[in-house]
Amino acid sequence: MKATTGKLLIAGLLSLGSALPTVAQQATDIGTLDSGAAGRVFANKPFYSPYAGRNFPTRPLFGDTHLHTGASFDAGAFGARLTPRDAYRFARGEEVMASSGQPAKLSRPLDFLVVADHSDNMGMFPDLFAGKPEVIADPQAKTWYDMIKSGQGATAALQIIFSFGKGTLPQSMIYGPDTRAYKNAWQDTIAAAEEYNDPGRFTAFIGYEWTSNTAGNNLHRNVIFRDNADKAAQVVPYTTLKPLGSDNPRDLWHWMQAYEDKTGGNVLAIAHNGNLSNGRMFPLIESFTGKPVDKTYVEQRSRWERLYETTQTKGTGEAHPFLSPNDEFADFEIWDFGNLDASERKTPAMLEFEYARSALKNGLKLEAELGTNPYKFGLVGSSDAHTGLSAMEEDNFFGKTTPQEPSAERLTATFVKDDKTGITVMDWEVGASGYAAVWAVENTRESIWDAMQRKETYATTGSRMAVRFFGGWDFEPADAESRNPGAIGYAKGVPMGGDLKAAPEGKTPSFLVAALRDPIGANLDRYQIVKGWLDDKGETHEQVYDVAWSGDRKPGADGKLPSVGSTVNVENATWTNTIGAPELIAVWKDPSFDPKQRAFYYGRVIEIPTPRWTAYDARRYGTKPLEGTRMTVTERAYTSPIWYTP
Repeated sequence: MKATTGKLLIAGLLSLGSALPTVAQQATDIGTLDSGAAGRVFANKPFYSPYAGRNFPTRPLFGDTHLHTGASFDAGAFGARLTPRDAYRFARGEEVMASSGQPAKLSRPLDFLVVADHSDNMGMFPDLFAGKPEVIADPQAKTWYDMIKSGQGATAALQIIFSFGKGTLPQSMIYGPDTRAYKNAWQDTIAAAEEYNDPGRFTAFIGYEWTSNTAGNNLHRNVIFRDNADKAAQVVPYTTLKPLGSDNPRDLWHWMQAYEDKTGGNVLAIAHNGNLSNGRMFPLIESFTGKPVDKTYVEQRSRWERLYETTQTKGTGEAHPFLSPNDEFADFEIWDFGNLDASERKTPAMLEFEYARSALKNGLKLEAELGTNPYKFGLVGSSDAHTGLSAMEEDNFFGKTTPQEPSAERLTATFVKDDKTGITVMDWEVGASGYAAVWAVENTRESIWDAMQRKETYATTGSRMAVRFFGGWDFEPADAESRNPGAIGYAKGVPMGGDLKAAPEGKTPSFLVAALRDPIGANLDRYQIVKGWLDDKGETHEQVYDVAWSGDRKPGADGKLPSVGSTVNVENATWTNTIGAPELIAVWKDPSFDPKQRAFYYGRVIEIPTPRWTAYDARRYGTKPLEGTRMTVTERAYTSPIWYTP
C-alpha cells in the first residue's frame, strides 16, 4: 500500500511540476524527489541532447547508379556472366566469383545499387550465347556467335556495339519491348531488385539504361524508379530503336511523363559521359533539329534530369584544360579523343558542350533567355562497369569489362582501336571511378530517390570521404569550429543542390564547407569552391578558390596554393598519411559577389596523391607499364552546386 501511495505522489508531482507548494521529501525505491527537482525536469528549456529532434541527414550513403550485368547485350558479349542477383549480392558485401573465375569482394558494402542494364535488346544476349536457332539464323549473328564461342568475345562485342550504334544490327538480334523474351527479362530484373531490397540496410533500385548512341555519339541516360514492382512492372523500358523507341531525349522524357501519369509513380534520369558525345550532351543548338533549344526543351530537361554522372570508368567530365586553362586540377582522367565508338575525332569546338562546368555556365545563360535552366543538375559518380561488380577502389579494381578484370595483361592491352580515325585507347586509360554519395535521412528507395531529386548528392572518384557544403547569408567564421556542421548548415542555410534567392540588402553569400577523409583512405589536400557566373553583358565566367587546406601553406603571388607533395612509392604501390589533413572545415565568403548576377558554386575536395590501380597491378603481376601510363591519382569529390538567382 505504501509503495502505491509513493507512486501516486510521484505521478502527481510530475504532472503539477513547479506549481506545487514545497512539500517534504518522499523517499521511494528510485531515490528522493521533491517538487523543486520535479519542476526542473519538466521546465521549459532547450533540450540537453543536441541530437534530439534531429530530422536531417547525418551521414552520406554510398552507391552505384550505373552497373551492367550479363543481361546487357554488350556486357554479355564481352564475357560477363554475372546476373543482377550476383550484382546486388556483391554490392551488399558478399563474396562472389567474377566472370573471369576469380573471387571478388568489396572492402566495405555499398549502401545502394541500381542495376542499369541496357533497355535495347534486353534478354537478347543470353539467347545468342545459347545459340538459339531463330537468332543465329542470320549469317552475321552466326558469325558473332562463333567468335564468342571461340574466345573472341571482346572483338565480337565491339562489333555488336558499333553495329547497334550504326543501326545495322541484324533483325534476328533486335529484341523489342513487345516481345515475350524482352518482357521476361524485364520482369526478372524487377524481381531481382525486389528480392535484394532491404529497407534500412541496403537499397536495390529498379532501373535501366536508355542508350541513345546514334552515329556513335553518346547521349545515354540511366532511368531510376522511386517505386516498387507494383508500379514498375506496369511498363517496359523505353528503347532507342524505332518504331517503339527513339534516340531523341525528348521522347524519353515523354515516356517518363507517361509512366508517371499511368502509375502515379516517380522516375528520374541521369545523363552520363558527355565527354563522348562529340558536342551533343549539353546543347545550345539541338543536334536533332539544328535549331536553338526552346522553352519546351529547357523545361522538360530541368524536370526530368536532376543529376549528371560526372565521373566514371570512361573518364571524368567535370572540367577540361582547354575550357579552364587556369585550373591546374582540370586535367584529371580525361577522355577527349572522340565519340563513344572512336569513329569521329574530337575537335576543340565540341568540348564546351560536353563538360559539367561549361554546361552549368551555359545553363545560367539559357535561364536568362528562356526562364528555365536546363542544366541545373546535381552531381554523382558511378561505375558504368559491365562486369556486374561495383569495384571502384584503386587496389580492388575489377575493370570496366570482363576482359579488363585483374590480370597480368591488362596493363598493356588495347581497349578501343579504330584504324580509320587513328584513335587508340588502352586499358590502362580506364579509370577506377566512381561512386554516388547521397545525403538521405534513411536507407530506403524513397529517401535516397528523394535526395537525388533535390540534388543533395555528390560525386566521388572511388573514395568514401564525407563532404558537406552549405550556402547562406549568415555563416560566420566561428561556425567552422563546430563538431556538428550539419546542424549549423541546415539551420542557417541550404545544402548542396539548393538555391539562394535574391540577396538581402548588404549581404554576401557565405559557405560552410567540411570534409572528412575516407576512414581507410588518404588524407585531404584541399577543399575548393568553384564559382561560375553570368555578367551584365551575358558572358559567363568561372573562378576556382582554395578555401581550406592542410598544413601551413600559403598562396603564392599568383594566388595559387603550393602542392601538398607526395608520399607515393610507385614501385611498391604504397603511400603514407604523413601529409595532408584528416579533415577540413571552413567558412568562406565570396569576395567578388554581385547581387545582380546569376551564379553557381560547388565544392571540390582533393586527396593527397595515392597509387593508381595501374601501380597496384604492376606490383602484383610484375608487369612493366607502357610509357605514359599514369601511376598515381588524386582522388576527389565534387558536390552538387548551390545556385544564386537575383
